[in-house]
Amino acid sequence: MSFFSNLFRDIAIDLGTANTLIFIRGKGVVLNEPSIVARERNTGKIVAIGHEALLMHEKTHPGIITIRPLASGVIADYEATEELIKGLINKTKTQFSFGIRRMVIGIPSGITEVEKRAVRDSAEHVGAREVYLVTEPMAAAIGIGLDVKEPMGNMIVDIGGGTTEIAVISLGGIASGESLRVAGTDITNTIIRHFRKAYNLAIGERTAEDVKIKIATAYKPEKEMTMMVRGRNLVTALPEEREVNSATIREAIATPISQIITSIKKSLEVTKPELSADILDRGLFLAGGGALIKGLDKKINEETKLAVHISEDPLTAVARGTGEVLENLEKYRSVLLATKRY
Repeated sequence: MSFFSNLFRDIAIDLGTANTLIFIRGKGVVLNEPSIVARERNTGKIVAIGHEALLMHEKTHPGIITIRPLASGVIADYEATEELIKGLINKTKTQFSFGIRRMVIGIPSGITEVEKRAVRDSAEHVGAREVYLVTEPMAAAIGIGLDVKEPMGNMIVDIGGGTTEIAVISLGGIASGESLRVAGTDITNTIIRHFRKAYNLAIGERTAEDVKIKIATAYKPEKEMTMMVRGRNLVTALPEEREVNSATIREAIATPISQIITSIKKSLEVTKPELSADILDRGLFLAGGGALIKGLDKKINEETKLAVHISEDPLTAVARGTGEVLENLEKYRSVLLATKRY
């Protein structure tokens, strides 16, 4: 009996706008790939998924298109999302894997019933027998090792690709918070617009992402950084390379950073006094890829006067949390979301 039960796997997924991570029971996080697919324009046939599709992104000919099936943390292209999930799960398959028994998926806290149902349907269509949903801030809190069930206020700020999830968690629920549709992708797009406006230079999404990772700062560093950026001059239409520094990028991304900090303050304003006292004592916890923006912790500390802790390996916090829920379903049943059946 145990042999046959091993043929069916239990999987947890952090289905993100920028990246999708897969956790398999007993193995941990086994896959972290970009949430992107490439397909033939005429036939609709999928030609690449994940890393392979990202290599094609912005370098395709008219016969191939690349699609990011998720936008602002929710499904924008239903068919492409199913292909993405199916393709990434297939990458983790072993020779004796027959199907999926249970699947836990992390979703933004602010999504609608219709959006929840779309996620559940996608999971069922790729073969999951039982599907469970958990909010991303709750999963992130569990993933970084917080006891979400204790009568104590814990503030988590999960800055992903499509959404920034802000939540004050106590007694296994979200006491206050917000799902803000301003996050890593918006910061990347702000950098693209900055280059067009300031330098008449058109740069691609991957180049802007590289700039964000290497020299973007939310707080003035001891020493400013510079890097060479290549793109196409909008006036001459010729390829061009120019040097940029971290000070100009910091100024360019100030608006989305400010929006995130304003939302943190708003959530603190509506938090109950006793929970506020806990947060003052414990500080807030940063997770998600956005937590890696240099100086963001210092900037939030300056604006809120709270201690700010960047979680260990913030990129995988939600995936590890959904995995923890998967491995202890009975313990965390109260944090799972119910979805209406229509």
